Amino acid sequence: MNRLLYNALLTYFSTMISVVILGGGNVAVHLFKAFNKAENVVVNQWFNRDLKAIDFYKNMVEVTDDLSSLKDADVYLIAISDDAVAKFSSKLPVENKLVVHTSGSVGLADLDKKHHRGVFYPLQTFSKDTEINFAKIPICIETTDKNDLKTLQHLAEAIGSKSYRVNSEQRSSLHLAAVFVNNFTNQLYRIAHEITESTGTEFDILKPLILETANKVQNLSPYMAQTGPAKRNDKKTIKKHLKKLENSPHKDIYKLLTDSIQQTHGRKKL
Repeated sequence: MNRLLYNALLTYFSTMISVVILGGGNVAVHLFKAFNKAENVVVNQWFNRDLKAIDFYKNMVEVTDDLSSLKDADVYLIAISDDAVAKFSSKLPVENKLVVHTSGSVGLADLDKKHHRGVFYPLQTFSKDTEINFAKIPICIETTDKNDLKTLQHLAEAIGSKSYRVNSEQRSSLHLAAVFVNNFTNQLYRIAHEITESTGTEFDILKPLILETANKVQNLSPYMAQTGPAKRNDKKTIKKHLKKLENSPHKDIYKLLTDSIQQTHGRKKL
């Protein structure tokens, strides 16, 4: 074999990262798709207790529901519900291997000590039928070993993501903040949808405002970007809104958020 070709192949295979995915939810599915497209990542196997959940991919990767038959890999990636991570990691039949979870709220120490422990947390919301561009998703990583840290950095790089070294306390704070900017915000969208529906108004009319609000905080702090009746202490408008919400369960949310904005911006409560 040509020596240059040999060296090129040696370099290529030495940078390959093999992965076994453990779990069949939205995060697992999207990561599989990203790994499957990456040049330097190979998914050796995909485990899930319910094979029906990953049956669609059985022609693309070996699937199994038997933990005892797990293949060898550089990284064993646990993508299951947060409250099941610790117990599941203790049941894994591998030792001294890099085992990572994808959770924002589970600590590194929750993984069993028989493993090289790590975290590979994509900070994004994942829905089943929504395409994800990992080039726009930050990956929060944490390990107990420097060499394992490099492996996870390379794994993130392979799917086009920027990685951030974040410890368990910082990641927990990020996850809490993410609940506010994503889950709670989405619920506010839902409330707005109910309000517009109640008068036969199209919710789509609000979508440019939703986009502008999100775009503003790309260049301004949330504090500086705040506008509206609560910030300017427009008592007349606030009272009108509260009257309109008189028989609505959303009235308390309106009052709570109004009070929060007024406290932040030094306004007196009603």
